[in-house]
Amino acid sequence: MDHVLLMVDIAIFEEQIQTKKHTIFKKSIKESNFLMKLSNSIRELNTECISSKKVLKEIVQEFTNNTKQIWFKHSKIVNIMRHLKLW
Repeated sequence: MDHVLLMVDIAIFEEQIQTKKHTIFKKSIKESNFLMKLSNSIRELNTECISSKKVLKEIVQEFTNNTKQIWFKHSKIVNIMRHLKLW
């Protein structure tokens, strides 16, 4: 025999296409507020004594959580369309 039958199962999953996203419009009041709150949040991080990787990871996690919270508070959900840019 000069060939062997090969069978392969390929799982095909339904693709989720994102149709909405969070955004903050450039040069808006929301953008100014977001940047101000984010700056304040960064200033408030206690980075005086980073004595270990664990402490550093905790500070980075706090920064991440603060940034997420501030982003979702100041951003707006918009529909993603072919022509999303405002004209």
